[in-house]
Amino acid sequence: MTVLVLAEHDLGTLSPSTARLVGAVAALGPVDLLVLGEGVDQVALDGARLAGVARVLVGQGGDLAAGLPDSTVAVLAGLAPNYSYILASAGATGRDVMPRLAAKLDLMPITDVVAIGGANRFVRPIYAGNALQTVVSDQLRHLLTLRPSAFRPAALGEAAPIEPLAHAPVASVARIIAAHRTPSDSPDLSTAQIVVGGGVSVGSAEGFKLIEQLGKALGAAVGATRAAVDAGYAPNDWQVGQTGKIIAPDLYIAVGISGALQHLAGIQGAKRIVAINSDPEAPLVKLADAVLIGDLFAIVPQLIAELDRLGVRR
Repeated sequence: MTVLVLAEHDLGTLSPSTARLVGAVAALGPVDLLVLGEGVDQVALDGARLAGVARVLVGQGGDLAAGLPDSTVAVLAGLAPNYSYILASAGATGRDVMPRLAAKLDLMPITDVVAIGGANRFVRPIYAGNALQTVVSDQLRHLLTLRPSAFRPAALGEAAPIEPLAHAPVASVARIIAAHRTPSDSPDLSTAQIVVGGGVSVGSAEGFKLIEQLGKALGAAVGATRAAVDAGYAPNDWQVGQTGKIIAPDLYIAVGISGALQHLAGIQGAKRIVAINSDPEAPLVKLADAVLIGDLFAIVPQLIAELDRLGVRR
């Protein structure tokens, strides 16, 4: 059985989530990594060094550079007969591409997989993460999206061969009007080992800078609740939860977050949770491994100062 993994990359850099996808499915069979875009030579080289990758297929062209699903689905559909498993990250690209591919191939996709129990057994969360469902699929071909945060990344190994992939350009009816980016030097939120999250209790975008300072002191990624994002305190790509990014860090520090159900669904994989909150009855406080009760504007500056004193700042 062979596996095809759709690589994620941005600005010429391979996403950390791709290594996690490769690590998750390496036991299912030889893994081919598919890199699509334009000017992605370095991405292909980085992907070829992941342990478990048998070869890297590279498709380049202007139609693929835009990242529109029409071209990606056409390439995947052409390759589908050669693979038993085709998978992508359960992020924006995977959620856009895989259902379209499933409709084209008349197959049932299995989404948001957090564990693989065998050749045809896949575990996924349901009911906003309050239960886990094991799906047994008898299909000859499996289309999957995986939550990268649930798996350990593949190690580096010897470079796999890289092969160019010819494709017929697809004219899409959609086009990219503009791309808006949030400049940041913090780790990738989806795969970070430490995440500091802020809630609407922070009170303002200016107040949210305190969350960023704590994140910088710990070398952590910064996240936010949907309420904080909707209030304009944090950018949309920092949103953690059922309608945002799903994370599974080693440590999650929740500052001023009560713990709405949709937010808890996004942090269920966190190994340790520290809650800083003024409300001892908040749902997230009751779930946390450690709790600091009090005014976040008093506690967080003290915590940052103590980290600096101990030389922990990264």
